[in-house]
Amino acid sequence: MITDSQLQQIMPTLPAAKRQMMLPFLNHALDMFDINSPMRQAAFLAQIAHESGELKFFEEIWGPTSAQKRYEPPSDLAKRLGNTQPGDGKRYKGRGPIQITGRFNYRKYGQLLNVDLEGNPDLASTTQIGFETAGQFWKMNGLNELADIPDFTAITRRINGGVNGLASRQKYYERAKTVLGVAASFSSFSVASAVSPQSSAAASFALLRGQEAIEEDSAKSTSTSGGGSTSAASKKKSAGKLAKKPVRVGVKSAKPVKAAKKAVKKAASKPAKKAAKPATKKAVKKAPAKAAKKAVKKAAGKPAKKAVKKAPAKKVAKKTAKKK
Repeated sequence: MITDSQLQQIMPTLPAAKRQMMLPFLNHALDMFDINSPMRQAAFLAQIAHESGELKFFEEIWGPTSAQKRYEPPSDLAKRLGNTQPGDGKRYKGRGPIQITGRFNYRKYGQLLNVDLEGNPDLASTTQIGFETAGQFWKMNGLNELADIPDFTAITRRINGGVNGLASRQKYYERAKTVLGVAASFSSFSVASAVSPQSSAAASFALLRGQEAIEEDSAKSTSTSGGGSTSAASKKKSAGKLAKKPVRVGVKSAKPVKAAKKAVKKAASKPAKKAAKPATKKAVKKAPAKAAKKAVKKAAGKPAKKAVKKAPAKKVAKKTAKKK
């Protein structure tokens, strides 16, 4: 028998009033369907805690989501669920702590419990019938035996059709085992053991129900509001493009800058060259003029010197002749 304290520790978000109201029906179902050992109870409580959001949701939230639309005929999934009439998807959506789904399951478990669930599907969401359908499903699908092994991943596949939410289920499982005093040597299969080609193929047929449907809806609303992974990815791509563009512009703009610098240098050097050319021409022109003047001066100076030199000589000659 599960105590109020144990249930509180395993499902801490379940309000006290609701927990105390549900506990007698839970214990009745555990006893009725031989879920009578700590290992079996830990596995059962872990699975229903995940499926029902800690017993908050006894009825699947209907969108319909893309997964829920597959419940409607004439899809292959609808055929497997026994949904033959329009509206059967919603009419026989997941109910109870283990979320039985489909007309076929409502008829089957209703007959086993002597309750007309096919004609009155809402009864499956009541506390008493909800726990009884969960217990009946658990026993008929051999989940007590799988809990004894233990093979928690196989239990998940039988309930879910795949391994959706396995990490969440195992979190509750480990917590329940600790609370119920299950020996540490009895450990469940790891998440890694579920990641195989076979399990991934099974997961493709898994149903999103109960708490999983709520999580899917919240994830979709987040993505459509602009904060989803798709928009984030597009933002990353656009940011990457914007980051690349300045680099490209910088590379291209380097050439005009260099050209501009060359143009400035040319513009600055041209006046200097032009200024240098007239200066050299003038210098060339002035150079012959100066040389000519010097030559004239030399030419003019030489005869004068000669004349000066010769003049005294003649005078001396004349003076000596007179003396004689």
